[in-house]
Order: sequence, then C-alpha cells, then structure tokens
Amino acid sequence: MSEPVFLKRTIVKQTLWSEHLQEERKLRIYLPPGYNEVLSYPVIYCQDGEEFFNFGRIATLAGQLILEQDVEPFIIVGVEVNVAVRTEEYAPFGSRFKQYLSCFAEEIIPFIEHNYPVRRTPEERIVAGDSLGGSVSLHLALAYPGLFSRVLSLSGAYYPETRRLLEQEDDLSWLQINMVVGLQERDYKTDTGIYDFVEMNRETKAMLESRGATVSYREKDGRHLWGFWQKELPESLLYFFNR
Repeated sequence: MSEPVFLKRTIVKQTLWSEHLQEERKLRIYLPPGYNEVLSYPVIYCQDGEEFFNFGRIATLAGQLILEQDVEPFIIVGVEVNVAVRTEEYAPFGSRFKQYLSCFAEEIIPFIEHNYPVRRTPEERIVAGDSLGGSVSLHLALAYPGLFSRVLSLSGAYYPETRRLLEQEDDLSWLQINMVVGLQERDYKTDTGIYDFVEMNRETKAMLESRGATVSYREKDGRHLWGFWQKELPESLLYFFNR
C-alpha cells in the first residue's frame, strides 16, 4: 500500500491549561482512518509527544498497522514537553514530577475523555515513552493503577530512585509492560550521569517479574536514538493492539 494512503489521517493540536503545573500543555491527537465519533477506540498516550510524531513517525506506523495488518483502529495522544524541564517532570527526583503525574492523570486524561470517544478502562489505555519517558510512564501506572495497567517502554531510564520505589511494591500482577533496549546503550551519557541502560533494564525487568508483572522484554542491536526506537515501535504496538 502506498505511503499517501497512510497520510489520510487527522492530527489535531489541542492546548489545555494545567492547574497542577500552572501552565499550558500542548497535545497532538491522531485520529485513525475512518474515524467516527459514534464509535469507541483504544488509546495510547505518549510522553515526548512531538518526538513520537516527528521522529518516531507513530502516526504513519499506526496507519500501516491499521490498513495493512488489520489492527483495530486506535487513537494516539502525544503529550508535548519543554525539553528544558523534561528531567524535572519525568524523573522521580524531579522538582515537577508529582505535579506532572497529577496533571497527566487528573487533567489530560479527563480532557481527552471529554472530547474524544476513547475507551476508559486500564486495559484499553496504554502509556508509552522513551528513556525517561518510559520511566515516568511506569510511575504513572504505579501511582494510578485504576487508570493505567499497560506500559510501552523504549529504553526506559530506570534510575536507582525508580528501582527503590519498585522495591516497595508487593503485587504487580495487574501490570503489563513491553520493554525494549538497545545493546549499544551500555555507556550512555545523560544530564544526570552515565548509565548502562542494558543492565538497568535487565534489573528492572527482574524486579517487575518477581512482583508478578507480565513483562515482554527484548534486547536488540541499537543505540539510544529515535532511529532505533522507530524501528521497534511497530512490534511494541502490535504487542498491545494485535489481540
């Protein structure tokens, strides 16, 4: 099927005011081919929303899955972030972390559910992210299990603070997570230090499984870049949507 067919989708840009963050937050919403307001759709919420659309090409990939592989149509919500304060919002030690979780769960989710026909059970919502976006997606599920039980993690930055919080969890049998990490991510420099992402993800996987979570995990040749994550996105999306 030719590329132009996949471009026949709708991407809506919205802005909402967050009381928790005391600022506006921009959203990008992908409405699938054949979108109809009288129907209901599964939904995936993406951290780093602009990057998921521009570098992950998630809208094009979604169209291919829906039109070529007969995947049930789904809605994508990309939550944009100011890179200057990204770590403060996404990292568990960040100064805006708790406010961001509250904004996401208590403001963004209700806004989307009021304006779009998305399904409203944890099994029909996915929260996705790359690097620290993967980490904050897991934290959202841990903080709001009534909203999220399915996490898509691309090279999640599971720093020691995240693993310490995981140690406090007893039963994660309700959680389902798809994790991928690149084998060339062993010496990656971030704004908080140099980390071995492979070992970090292996340790997190073991902790999650020991507490009963369902973990789909894979290691592939790849670096901590969107070029790697874009190639892996279809497999991760199919894990959740090809049911």
